[in-house]
Amino acid sequence: MPTKRATIYEVADRAGVSHQTVSRYLRHNGGLKPATLARVEAAIAELNYRPNRIARSMRTRRTGRLAILLPGAIQFLPLRLLTAAATVAHEAGYAVDLVALEGDAATRSERADELTDSGEFEGILALASWGPRASADSSTAVVTVADYDESMRGIGALADARACGDVVRHLADLGHRSLLHLTGDLGFTSARNRRQTFLDTVAQLGLRGQVVDGDWRAETAYRAVRQLPADTDVTAIVAANDKVAMGAIRGCLHRGWRVPDDVSVFGWDDEELGRYATPTLSTVAIDLERQGARAMRQLLALVRGEQPSEPETSSLHTLIPRESSGPAPAPRVS
Repeated sequence: MPTKRATIYEVADRAGVSHQTVSRYLRHNGGLKPATLARVEAAIAELNYRPNRIARSMRTRRTGRLAILLPGAIQFLPLRLLTAAATVAHEAGYAVDLVALEGDAATRSERADELTDSGEFEGILALASWGPRASADSSTAVVTVADYDESMRGIGALADARACGDVVRHLADLGHRSLLHLTGDLGFTSARNRRQTFLDTVAQLGLRGQVVDGDWRAETAYRAVRQLPADTDVTAIVAANDKVAMGAIRGCLHRGWRVPDDVSVFGWDDEELGRYATPTLSTVAIDLERQGARAMRQLLALVRGEQPSEPETSSLHTLIPRESSGPAPAPRVS
């Protein structure tokens, strides 16, 4: 039976040092005291430790591999961002590993620091911050996309709600004076921001606005529209996302309201289904591909020792009017 190969952690334990110190020794980074060097070398000899491919690559700091870090317990996976980031990396000749960090915040932070010290990856793209880095002297390049929290819910640029104000102004230009906002789960920064922007904008424009708090589900929106009073004067619905918008449209049809002849409906996210629905769904598109590609280009610049480009400040959101929105109708007869 073959003997189990010793690991860097066993070497560190035998030498009485951290695994980061052993990694530094293998990379010939220097800075270790003579006594520490002697203990590490003795442990390597005693355990017959043989650096694997990853450890050997530490000497040149070239592995041809990049990692994208995700929190382990997440509900939403940003596939469009990940695909764009991976495409940029592959075109540059790098393989990409997707690594999920399990455990609480402290455990994830420790595991992330271990990855930066391992020499396994030339660069790491983190989709959520793991807090202060314990190993500031690591040679591994790190870029953090600061637009996600540890549950991969949108914050930062992704939670920018200015486009919600644009939707309200667009509908006002079409003659709508009474608008309804169906929110997403208010545990999300994006949902809270859109709710507040809706209220602020209708107030600024002197419109009538009402809000029904929801949970991102089409069924919730469907029920909310059905439960509007019979004499409601709402002629436009601003939905928190495209699923909510589709539920709202079904609720309108159940009440005998035509979309957009009687009620206009706007969604958010530009989901593919909305582009082929009847009517096609007016929405707000989020350029996740641009976000992912840009973050990966910044990481590649750091890996190559180049100066990364300046952070982009233009909005990721674009208003897309389609068939589900149109001019305000004549006053509704109850």
